[in-house]
Order: sequence, then structure tokens, then C-alpha cells
Amino acid sequence: MSRKILSILALVVPLTILYLIYTGTIDYFEAFLGIIVSIIVGLLFADIVVKNPGKLYNPVRWIYGLLYAFLYFTIIEAKAHLQVISLIINPSRLKPAIVRIPYNVKTDYAVTAIANSITNTPGTVVIDIDESRKVMYVHWIKAIKLSDEEARKMVSELFEKYAYKIFD
Repeated sequence: MSRKILSILALVVPLTILYLIYTGTIDYFEAFLGIIVSIIVGLLFADIVVKNPGKLYNPVRWIYGLLYAFLYFTIIEAKAHLQVISLIINPSRLKPAIVRIPYNVKTDYAVTAIANSITNTPGTVVIDIDESRKVMYVHWIKAIKLSDEEARKMVSELFEKYAYKIFD
């Protein structure tokens, strides 16, 4: 299979799945529309987004990606939402702070995956990334630990573990 086709497929498959998940329906029209839009995006952006298509041949990366998506959208998100709800009910437990979170991944994709995972999790938002120091500055609504390593363990350790296995 050519690199170009593999790069396009690497975008079409996950984009179609995400489209169907977020629309919440699985009828023929939505599936067709999702595939068409994903193909257009794949044709336009495959060369930009997929820098090393050789990594796509590794099925272990795909398994880790699926496992991470399942864990994130079921367990991690649910726990974070419940914590934010409890903070709304009992605001005296709020302890907002900006913490520095170091990261050890190398690729831009892994850094982006970690930053997006942190930001999409209720109660945390990445506000800056310092690539030279390899740290993210994160606003954390309930900053339990303020030291760099302790904050990293609580906020992003799991995200980084999966980002490394999927993208590095």
C-alpha cells in the first residue's frame, strides 16, 4: 500500500468513527456523510498530519489508542465530572492554582495528545507549553499537590504513558 493511501486511511478511519460517536447516530446517511467528509479531510491534510506513516503498521499502537480512548471517555472523564460536581456542591474544597507539569515525550503528536487530554478533562486546562523546558502550565481547579512531579503524577501521568506508547 502506498504511503499516501496509508496516510489518508490513517485519518479517514478515526475521523469517521469520531464523527459517528459525536453525532450519536448510526444510520446510513450519517455514516455516508462521515466517510465523505473524512475522505476530503484525509485528501487535504494527510501529508501535513501524518509525518511518519511507517508507524501506522504497528498494530500495538492502534490497540493502545483504542484502549486509551475507551478508558478516557468512560472512566477518566466520568471521575473528573463527578469531582467537578462535588466542587460545585461544596465550593469550600476549591483550591485553584497554576501548576507546572513536566513531560518526557518527544513528538509533537504526543505533546498535543497530553495537552488535549488535560484540557478536555473537567477541572484542568493547559494554558501554556514551554517546549524548551518541556513543561506545561496547567490551571487545576483542585490543586492537591503543587510540586512539579506530584502534580504530574496526579494530572498527566496516565495520559503521558499512553501518548508515549501511541505516538513516540
